[in-house]
Amino acid sequence: QMQLVESGGGLVRTGDSLRLSCTASGRSFDSHAISWFRQAPGKEREFVAAITWRYGTLYADSMKGRFTVSRDNDKSTVSLQMNSLKPEDTAVYYCAARKLIATMRDSDYEYWGQGTRVTVSS
Repeated sequence: QMQLVESGGGLVRTGDSLRLSCTASGRSFDSHAISWFRQAPGKEREFVAAITWRYGTLYADSMKGRFTVSRDNDKSTVSLQMNSLKPEDTAVYYCAARKLIATMRDSDYEYWGQGTRVTVSS
C-alpha cells in the first residue's frame, strides 16, 4: 500500500504561482512514477504532469512551459510548480502513483491522494 497526501492548494490571482506537494508513505516511493491530474468543476479528470522513477518528465501540452514537476526521493515527495496561473487552471489537483512508468491515463494508476483545491481568480 502507498498513501499519498497533497498539499499547497489555495486561492490565487491570475499570473500568480503556486507549488503543490505530494508526500508518500508506505511502499517504495522511488520505484514509482508519480503523476498529477486535475478535475475542474463539471469536467473530466485530465492529466497534468508526471515524473518517472528515473526522473523522466511528461507534461500535458497546455502545461508545458508553465508547470514543472520534480521529485525528492529522500523526502518521498513530488512537487508541481505552477507559474502564470490562469482561471482555467482552477481545479482539484490529485497526485497518483504507479510502478515505474508514467502514463497519461488515470485508469493506469493504483494509488491516489485526496486532492488539493486550486482556485485562480481573474
